[in-house]
Amino acid sequence: MKLTVEQQKFADNYIKSGNATQSAIDAGYSKKTAKVIATENLTKPYLKSYIDSKLSEIESHKIMDATEALRLLTSIARGETKETVISSAPFGTTEDEKTADLKTRISATKEILKRYPSSDKLMSAKIRKLEAEADVAEKKARDARSGGQDVGKQFDKMFERLKEDSGK
Repeated sequence: MKLTVEQQKFADNYIKSGNATQSAIDAGYSKKTAKVIATENLTKPYLKSYIDSKLSEIESHKIMDATEALRLLTSIARGETKETVISSAPFGTTEDEKTADLKTRISATKEILKRYPSSDKLMSAKIRKLEAEADVAEKKARDARSGGQDVGKQFDKMFERLKEDSGK
């Protein structure tokens, strides 16, 4: 059933405000009968259906769907998504745009791959290797900042052992 002009105005106002009586008045109904008409309108199945449909439409635009989530993860994994990093400088702050670090990109890749299950052992081995390389690189960077050179040599040896193990 098609809505009248007043019913559509009522429904649209009700969606915005949540106040049925005021929505009826704003739609052009008499102030004296607005409360009764508002209650009546909300019980009409076709009007209720219209309101529910519009609310669903509004909500669907707010919630990320699977395709949008995969696009975002792909953009992160490829290093296309940038984030703003604010750093303090001698004369205030600076803002820099940077891509996600390797560990974040690997996480995004893993999240994508979870959605496409595969029994590919080679892919799993490659992911483990990339994670190990990221862990080693991160540890080396921390050690370099803190001056821990001996620990860095130990990680070099451990990294070599990981490479040998992954080649078996």
